[in-house]
Amino acid sequence: MIELLTANTPNGKKISIMLEEINFKYKVTKINIDKDEQFKTEFVNLSPFSKIPVIIDHDDNQSLFESGAILIYLGEKSGMFYDKNERIVINQWLMGQMGYIGPMLGQHHQFHHYNPGKSEFGENRYFKISERIYKELDRRLASSKFLAGKNYTIADIATFPWIARHEWHDIGLKKFINLSRWYKEISKREAVIRGYDLLKRGEKIPEV
Repeated sequence: MIELLTANTPNGKKISIMLEEINFKYKVTKINIDKDEQFKTEFVNLSPFSKIPVIIDHDDNQSLFESGAILIYLGEKSGMFYDKNERIVINQWLMGQMGYIGPMLGQHHQFHHYNPGKSEFGENRYFKISERIYKELDRRLASSKFLAGKNYTIADIATFPWIARHEWHDIGLKKFINLSRWYKEISKREAVIRGYDLLKRGEKIPEV
């Protein structure tokens, strides 16, 4: 049994989608970040930076923090979506999501969605960076079916929930033909549909 400790965020959805894809039995323990539950001692003991998600693999008595590390762990454990022969490329796109796509879109959310009007500099800066991310992903997907090549991998699973917030970005996903094609294809996967509804409240994947 895998226990997933998380909030209903893109980083949390990465892991629920992966767990659905590999068909591992799991349960979700909600961490209410609006009430600062991530700063409680019992959670900090599992996640030293007080960040979600965390998993506890009760079968192997193992806990992990950082969503990228969790995806690698689950990929290795299941033997799925993390092919040994493709890992050099997969790791690059996974790290790109962890170090660039997620943090930059996250800042765009903070300035543009949660706190509009508080910083013109912040809004403009992260809008431009987010728009550039869309262009860069679209360019990659013009020559590659998925981010790491012809196969669907943990790199796609990591990136998808962030693009799924495209309505918050006000960039216009429809304008990016290749990124839209990739997004629509992944959106149809049954495991992605189930995993996106992390808290089982009937949450639907936003359409293009």
